[in-house]
Amino acid sequence: MKLKGIRWWMVGLVAAGLIINYLARNTLSVAAPTLMKDLHITTEQYAHVVVAWQLCYAFMQPVAGFLLDTAGTKVGFAAFALAWSLACAAAAWATGWRSLAFFRGLLGVAEAAGIPAGVKATSEWFPAKERSVAIGWFNIGSSIGALLAPPLVVWALLHGQWQLAFVIVGVAGGVWSVLWLMLYQHPRKQKLLSDAERDYILSGQEAKHSDAAGARMSWVRMLACRNFWAIGIPRILSEPAWQTFNAWIPLYMMTERHMNLKEVALYAWMPFLAADIGCVLGGYLSPLFHKYAKVSLFASRKMVFVVGALCMIGPACVGLVASPYAAVALLCVGGFAHQTLSGALYAITSDMFGKNEVATATGMGGMAGYLGAAAFTALFGVLVTQVGYSPLFVVLAVFDLIAAAVVCLMARGADSTQSAPVGGESLAPAGIGHHPVR
Repeated sequence: MKLKGIRWWMVGLVAAGLIINYLARNTLSVAAPTLMKDLHITTEQYAHVVVAWQLCYAFMQPVAGFLLDTAGTKVGFAAFALAWSLACAAAAWATGWRSLAFFRGLLGVAEAAGIPAGVKATSEWFPAKERSVAIGWFNIGSSIGALLAPPLVVWALLHGQWQLAFVIVGVAGGVWSVLWLMLYQHPRKQKLLSDAERDYILSGQEAKHSDAAGARMSWVRMLACRNFWAIGIPRILSEPAWQTFNAWIPLYMMTERHMNLKEVALYAWMPFLAADIGCVLGGYLSPLFHKYAKVSLFASRKMVFVVGALCMIGPACVGLVASPYAAVALLCVGGFAHQTLSGALYAITSDMFGKNEVATATGMGGMAGYLGAAAFTALFGVLVTQVGYSPLFVVLAVFDLIAAAVVCLMARGADSTQSAPVGGESLAPAGIGHHPVR
């Protein structure tokens, strides 16, 4: 039996893995007020715990990308997912900030494979003109995971203790890793894929993605490559915003806006819902700009990044509003902004690097980004008690605007397929099973 539109089901499977990946990391931020009280953790110590995760995640990203390019998407992603599930559940046994930092560090090591694996899977399963849309849909998993964390943790607190939330996420991750092993195959090997759709996918890919052998750039050569720094520098500048949202929004709502636990549960997920919209809309903006602005597909990715960076001006104004609900609205603009530009940068990465190096490039770019985020978080934990949140949100917006300038000036796409017209094909994954295939 052959399934039509199976590439969109593969995106759904990747998105489910990213939901659990981000649920595991965001569970901590929502549980933080209660957890910090139970384990006698100060704000500065909490920042150390967050930095432990960020540093381990950062340094492991290029290693995870290399392992994925070596072992393959199927086995590599499943192994890392099982590892992060165990690490997440282990946090339930933390007895202080040091043991919590240790378990979160292990989580960072394992979770580092999530985004590189997603980008690699979409580069395998999608032609170039659909890739930004596919990345937008799998990247939605990161926001949904963050969105689900507040109600999950509050439910755990009401029905037991905060530890329960970590265990639940760990079990869910173990189940997903088994499903991934059972269901995922490269399109060349997927028996449920029709010949017409297989030809459509492979014929629409750049030579560097469709070549079965494929060259691989070494880490040293990649570090000397202009195109790597065209994504690495923007990652350094843009990642602090997303990590600040993930780690500090619940605390911001309670300490700065004086919301109670119920209000946090009601509103803390909203910026991540807006981020979901940014993931999807950002993916569709690229082919729309390509078609209606008459620019190359590669240039359209840059335009999407600029749109996201400009929207970051919204959360920079959070200190100017008195209403906590207006503040939440501006943070929603920030969530939308970051995921719009983040998805565009992943699409740019998949355009510039080949089949056997795209996960490595994504991982190395991620390492640069999370090192920047870790440095900013360490400063954030100290400065937030001295200058407050508002000036720091302004800094994050400035970072993203500089990142947009770097992308526009440095990123170079040379593949001829990038300027291929989109044509009349519908891009909507809602047409699963009805998506036109040529």
